[in-house]
Amino acid sequence: MRAGGLRFHAVESDRSIADRPLVLLLHGFGEFWWTWRHQLPALTAAGYRAVAVDLRGYGDSDKPPRGYDGWTLAGDTHALIRALGHSSASLVGHADGGLVCWATATLHPRAIDRVVVVSSPHPRALRQGVLFNAEERSSFLAPFIHNQLPRIGERRLTRGNGAFIDEYFHAQSGEAWQETADFAEAIERNRLAIQIPGVAHCSLEYRRWAFRSQFRPDGWRFMEVMDKRLDQPFLALRGREDDYILDSLMADSEHWARDFTYRTVAGAGHFLHQEAPDAVNAEVLDHLGA
Repeated sequence: MRAGGLRFHAVESDRSIADRPLVLLLHGFGEFWWTWRHQLPALTAAGYRAVAVDLRGYGDSDKPPRGYDGWTLAGDTHALIRALGHSSASLVGHADGGLVCWATATLHPRAIDRVVVVSSPHPRALRQGVLFNAEERSSFLAPFIHNQLPRIGERRLTRGNGAFIDEYFHAQSGEAWQETADFAEAIERNRLAIQIPGVAHCSLEYRRWAFRSQFRPDGWRFMEVMDKRLDQPFLALRGREDDYILDSLMADSEHWARDFTYRTVAGAGHFLHQEAPDAVNAEVLDHLGA
């Protein structure tokens, strides 16, 4: 579909239910729409129109050279809602996709009904955590700095037929999921997806803007605009074994949402929605139906 001047690849379980409430699913770094394979059928069966999207620069969506800033990504989400024929939607986002959820809810509040963020704190909570929490800084900041170097980050992601994905998923997920066939399939599919021409560069542009904008006026303005308490009900989820996004960051995000619920799930890491899909689906459906 076309939205905001770009072509986006979107997947839904049943295209005949366009009149149902829309739930837009936004994936994280190094992934694509398939990451929501467990949520799509559950949401559809519960009476929602669930649509999983390849974000700008990922999968089969367009890969423009620019537009990976918070303003534009929020505009993409708003345009997607309109292109799907709806005036509003609920959002579910993981990691980078969750940051897009925070931005869209802030910049286009009338278009967003409810939000679920998975392993994705508010951008200002994340910045404060990296600045003032040594443990968070050591786990989070090093990859961001490494990826600022031109071409080196791209080669790191694609070398060995996407071996980085294998390393990344093993490092950030819980041990229980790693022993399953579902994990092996996730590794295989995402290794292929990161090798699609242009994906490695575009996926790093998200992180490059997030880092570099902290030292530029556009980033300062974005953080100023984001310093707003939102009215949409938020559900924040985190796996207790997630060493990448710490508990304090998710809990501190409550400052930017008037109606904020925070839950943790035992035995899961950074990819909570894939590692413990039944628990996540139950929490998401409960939140959307509240």
